[in-house]
Order: sequence, then structure tokens, then C-alpha cells
Amino acid sequence: MSRPLSDQERRKQISIRGIVGAESVAELKRGFNRHLHFTLVKDRNVATPRDYYFALAHTVRDHLVGRWIRTQQYYYEKDPKRIYYLSLEFYMGRTLQNTMINLGLQNACDEAIYQLGLDMEELEEIEEDAGLGNGGLGRLAACFLDSMATLGLAAYGYGIRYEYGIFNQKIRDGWQVEEADDWLRHGNPWEKARPEYMLPVHFYGRVEHTATGAKWVDTQVVLALPYDTPVPGYMNNTVNTMRLWSARAPNDFNLRDFNVGDYIQAVLDRNLAENISRVLYPNDNFFEGKELRLKQEYFVVAATLQDIIRRFKASKFGSTDSVRTVFDSFPDQVAIQLNDTHPAMAIPELMRIFVDIEKLPWNKAWDITKRTFAYTNHTVLPEALERWPVDLVEKLLPRHLQIIYEINQRHLDHIASLFPNDVDRLRRMSLIEEGGTKRINMAHLCIVGSHAVNGVAKIHSEIVKTQVFEDFAALEPEKFQNKTNGITPRRWLLLCNPGLAELIAEKIGEDYVRDLSQLTKLHEFVDDDLFIREVAKVKQENKVKFALYLEKEYKVKINPSSMFDVHVKRIHEYKRQLMNCLHIITMYNRIRRDPAKLFVPRTVIIGGKAAPGYHMAKMIIKLINAVAHVVNNDPVVGSKLKVIFLENYRVSLAEKVIPATDLSEQISTAGTEASGTGNMKFMLNGALTIGTMDGANVEMAEEAGEENLFIFGMRVEDVTELDREGYNAQKYYDQLPELKQAVDQIKSGFFSPKEPDLFKDVVNMLFHHDRFKVFADYEAYVKCQEKVSELYLNSKAWTKMVIRNVAAAGKFSSDRTIKEYARDIWHVEPSDLKIPPPNEPRDAVEYKTPNGTAA
Repeated sequence: MSRPLSDQERRKQISIRGIVGAESVAELKRGFNRHLHFTLVKDRNVATPRDYYFALAHTVRDHLVGRWIRTQQYYYEKDPKRIYYLSLEFYMGRTLQNTMINLGLQNACDEAIYQLGLDMEELEEIEEDAGLGNGGLGRLAACFLDSMATLGLAAYGYGIRYEYGIFNQKIRDGWQVEEADDWLRHGNPWEKARPEYMLPVHFYGRVEHTATGAKWVDTQVVLALPYDTPVPGYMNNTVNTMRLWSARAPNDFNLRDFNVGDYIQAVLDRNLAENISRVLYPNDNFFEGKELRLKQEYFVVAATLQDIIRRFKASKFGSTDSVRTVFDSFPDQVAIQLNDTHPAMAIPELMRIFVDIEKLPWNKAWDITKRTFAYTNHTVLPEALERWPVDLVEKLLPRHLQIIYEINQRHLDHIASLFPNDVDRLRRMSLIEEGGTKRINMAHLCIVGSHAVNGVAKIHSEIVKTQVFEDFAALEPEKFQNKTNGITPRRWLLLCNPGLAELIAEKIGEDYVRDLSQLTKLHEFVDDDLFIREVAKVKQENKVKFALYLEKEYKVKINPSSMFDVHVKRIHEYKRQLMNCLHIITMYNRIRRDPAKLFVPRTVIIGGKAAPGYHMAKMIIKLINAVAHVVNNDPVVGSKLKVIFLENYRVSLAEKVIPATDLSEQISTAGTEASGTGNMKFMLNGALTIGTMDGANVEMAEEAGEENLFIFGMRVEDVTELDREGYNAQKYYDQLPELKQAVDQIKSGFFSPKEPDLFKDVVNMLFHHDRFKVFADYEAYVKCQEKVSELYLNSKAWTKMVIRNVAAAGKFSSDRTIKEYARDIWHVEPSDLKIPPPNEPRDAVEYKTPNGTAA
């Protein structure tokens, strides 16, 4: 097999990555050498590869700053409506290559680095991932920032600058071990601290009721220090801002209270305040009611709202009227999107500012607040819903508790007026849950305090309306919407799969990068033999490259012509990595039963992190590794079946594995995965999907045709029916001999001979409290997998199905998602205005109205 093209060789052929002019290459080399000398204070004799990475990063950043300043100047002058995306997570990954692509600098940088005798890929690998997220919710926020900038929206991402992001996962003896992610150890060239915008955030204290209104007094103050990161749009000279807050103790911290003179201890105790931004909570789809987490949630909200109001008052709009009417235009100038309930305290906080500080009447304040906020729901799992104990909120944020009680009182009075004597409805709809410890239901607070509530895929939004929040939807049906998630095609195609990106550009032109719906044009080539061969060739090159990576990292030799069957996402019972595991054991048993029988070779790759406190998820990782050990060392199996657990799955590893995947596993129990976005990444990168009718899989099947996905298993209605009659796992075990064999092997210690009952908790769960009904879908899953293997034998038919999938992936661009948010929720129009680059005069604006004519 011929050596695959390196990414650098491939990029040279790729026009969508920018023109290479001799001047720009020379300029980049000058910038590189200048930063090596003046910023890093090194010469080529002592510089390390990391120094070279930083020199390049600073050089690329230089090309951002003019556009960044100019974009912000433009927003100040034009004063458009601002969009504020509030999230406790932004899972950004690496920044260098994405910035080069969006600025059209990639080819010029490649050439400059080549001429300097360095290896671009090696430098790119040095960058740390910004792992400030757990999974889908945090990565969605990152894709949204890319799309908002590309669509020319005046948008800001607001979050926390965690000192430690999602833990690094090590696998030792088959077990997950967590290590701290000290991602800032070497510094972050992409951020700029802004101490001049530092703001105070208050905690604890008490409320005094005075003639002029409520006063929150005797509080502890923590300072919020903003760090700004540029967010470039794709080739439009727009650069937006992600502002992340870091906690700092005030200089008089612990020294005000006429301390007993323990000055040293007082300074050491500054850590207590600064711990707020120390570490990301590593839970995905699980609520842990810890005080530090509530502090984080209020910290980001309080700092952000002060910033939003400062910017509003400084704008031309906000500075005209008297104090009484100054906020009337607030919802016309400000939209705040709450990414799940994590920033829900923004609702009572904005009310506190309006009522206590700005002295607005309650009704006016509430009307403005509701018109400003919108809430995105991300999960229907009950254990994930945030329900904060009233006692904790009362201690930490006493004034906010009073405001929440007042909101609830008025809300319940309204319900009671519509449904007299329906006390059960009042109980169900209250923001306060009685019984045991009183708790605040943050989702109810978000629904009541927002003008729009959305789910993240059609099926999920239906479940939100008809099941989880049915009482609220009955009251205000117009409030509930769907906004199916999407992914940015810049990172998830151009950056990670240059071969496929260029192949598509050759056939349909380059405009698809900004308008992914144009991928439908590929339907014309589904019978084009040359195109079919080229698509298969790109996939094969990606597989060879990933196989080499696996060999280097894991010392396992894998067969690049085997089917790459990939299941990567957070480890959770509802995502059913266990069902995949049972299928692996079943394939293994079939090979051993009849080694001579034709078997379509597979490399099964499973990866993902388990929350450190989630015992079952950690047992699932151990089981997968135990099964892998047996399968990979059985000479009867040979190269027919290999199992790999992918250590430390993260954004930068997703960029490597997704383009090399043949089969994407999306097998959650129907009705549990709100949307999924990994499913979309695989589809766009030429993998076929085996999945249930859950989340966005439903819409993928709708777009591509159900016959072009491998759909199996229970639908939502079947799950509901099975719940009604009672799920009996034993029944399936008794009826399905291959399932029985696999479960018995796990139970008997076949995969853990030194500790035969190691997996007794897993087996016990599967039989007695499996909420996600693995056994119920096992048979359909295994049969569906047989169809997958059968098609894989016919390379041409497989590749044609791949092309149909890629051609149908256009809907799943986050550009489309953001256009829907903009029009239906934020009431702003995307603009394809191109702000002039820094080297042109500022009035040379290219402006196109939505229909494409100049204005």
C-alpha cells in the first residue's frame, strides 16, 4: 500500500485553506523569528519544540488582533443587539489550527514552517487542549461560538476560566485513574487578562429591609478577573470574544476583620476565595449539590450580568433616557441564552439588580427579565436535574432566595387563578419542592423566567413538552421550541479531514464550508465510479494514519483493512457501552466456536471518561479492558477481532479517530440521549451509523433515508410500553443462548480469572436494576451488526451509502442551528457583512443584505 499523504502534503493541494503568497510567507517567518527572539527570548540553538509552538501561536495571534479590535469597534459604533451565551462549560480543544483555517492562513503557515525546517504537525501536537467541558454540552458551546462569529452576530461566550479542566484519564491495569489537567502550566498564548474590568461578586451576608428597599449587607467579596479569548469567524474578518472569569481574593481579604494579627494565615487563606475557579466538576448528566459548585454558578452569573449592564449603559442606546426608562430597551439590545440550568441564578440576580439597585418596580423588572432570557434544556434524566437545597441557597445567597420565593408566589397565584382548587398542579409546578429537604427546582425557575425554552432535537423537544414539563407546556405552548444541535464544519471537516474536505470541494466548489446544505449536490455523484473510489481511498488513508498512531501509542498492531467500529462518548449506563461489550463477547464466542467460518474483521474502539464518583461507569471501563485483554491475546482470534480502549478521549483525539471510523455506535436507549453531536461528526466524516431511534439519530435517518442507517431496537413507544408491563431481564437471558453465554462468562470470571466475582455488581445491575434495558435490545443489535458486516464485504455498496450520508449531513451544521436561534429566539438577523481587514481603511466595508445585494 502506498504511503498516505501527510497532512502537510495534502494541505498544499487544498485551496480552501488560503492562498500562499511569497509576501505572506516571508511576513510569517519574520513574525515567527521576532517572537522567538523577543517574546520567548530564545535562539535556534536552545529553542525547544514547545518554544517553536509558542512562536507560531503568537505569530498567528498577531493576525487576529487587528481584526479583533476592529470587530469590537464596529459593534460599539453600530450598537447591534448583543447575544450572550452563558455556560459553565466551553470545551474548546486546541486553537492554533482552527485559527489558521478561519483566517485563511493555513497554507502560508505550512509553507513558512516548512521553510524554517520545522514540522507543522509536530508543533500542533504540543498544544494542550482547553478541556473546560465534560462532553456534548461544553463542545456544543464551542461550536456555537464558531458559528456565531461566522454568521457575524455580536455574540459573547461567558464562562469560568478553570485552572484545571476535565481530568486526564490514565488506564492502569484496566482501571481508570484520574490525573489533574494542569493545562495552563506552560501559559496560554490565546488569552488576554483584562484586570481593568475586574468586578466584585458577593456571597453570604444577610438582608436588611429598609425604607428604600432591600439591602444585602455583611457579604464576603470575591473578585472576578476576566480573561478574553478571540473567536474568529470563517474568512469574514469577524473576531468575537469568549470571556472567562477567574476568581481572585481582594487585597484586604481576611485582614479587614481587625484580625488577631495572623497576617501569614490571612494571606494563605486567600486560596479559599480563589478556589471558586480552581476546577471543573467532572460530572456529565449528573447533579451533585455541592456548595463550591453553587458558588461557581453564581460567580459566573454575577460577574457576567454586571459586565452586560456596563456595556448596555455605555452604548448609545442605554445612555440617552432617564434612569426610570433606561432599561425599557434592554431586551431589544440584550439576549441571554442559558446553556442548561447551570447559570439559572442569572434570573434572580438580574431581578435583584433591577429591583434593589436600579429601583425598578417588580412588574417592570420581571417583564424585562423574561424577555431577556431563554433556556436550553439538555437532558431528561431525573438525576441530572439541578435541585438546590433551600438551606444552602439561604446561607450563600439570602437575597436571591427571597426573590425566588417572590417569583414562585406570583407564579403560583397565577396558576391558582387559572386552575382553582387544583393543589396537585400547584405542587407539580412550584419552583420549590417540599417533602424531605426543601429544594429549588432550577428547571422550573428557568421556564418561568424565560420567554423561550428549547430542546436540542425534535424527539427530545417533544419529550420535554409532553412529559418532563407538560404542565408548563399546557400553560404556554408557544414558549416551547426545538433547536436541533449542530457541529461546526470548520473543525469537524476542514480541520480534521482535509482529504475529504478537498475531495468535496473539487466536486461542488468551496462554498459548502459556509453553507453545508450544499452537500446535497453530492447526490449527483453517488454512482460516479471515480468519486466512489476516491472517497474510499481518503477513508483508507485516514485509517492507515490512525492505525500508525494506535501502534505508536498502544503498541498494538491493527489491521487497517478491518472495519473500524467506534464507540466514543462519556461512559454512562444510558449510552450502553455494556451492550457493545456484550456484542464483542458474542463475536469472540462465534469465532472460537467456528474458527474456519468467514468473519468480517473488526477493530472495536471504545473510549470515554467516567465521572470519578460513578462506580458503575468505572466498572464498565474495567470490563471492556478485561474483555480486550482476553480477545487480543487469543491466538484463535488472530487479527479477525481486536478491542481497544482509547485512553483519555478528548477533542484533539476525536479529531483523529472520527475521520478514520467506518461504523459509528449511537446506541442509547430510545428517549434518553437528548441529541448527541458525535453522531453528526461521524456522519459528516464518512462513517455509517448503527443506532437507535434516539436524539438526532431520528433526524439523521430522516435526512439520509432510514435505509442508509443501521437502525435497530425499541422506539420510545416500545420503551414506554415495556415500562408499563415491567422489564424482566431474566426473560431475555433465558431465551437467548448467546446472551446467556456472554453474561455467564462475565459472571463466572472468564474475563477476570484472578478475581472471579469482580463484575458481580455489573451482572447484578443488568438483571435487577437496569433502567436502560440492555438485554431488551441485545438481539436486535446483534442481528443489525450482522447486516453491517454483510454490507462491509461489498466495498462499493458501502461507499455509496457513505456518500448518501455525507450528502445528507448538511442540516447538522451549527450554522443552521444558530440561524434558527437568531431568528426564533434572539430576534436578530445573521449578517454576511465583511468587516475590512486591518490593512484596509475602515470604511471599506463589504456589505450584503440577506438577499445578497450590496447595500
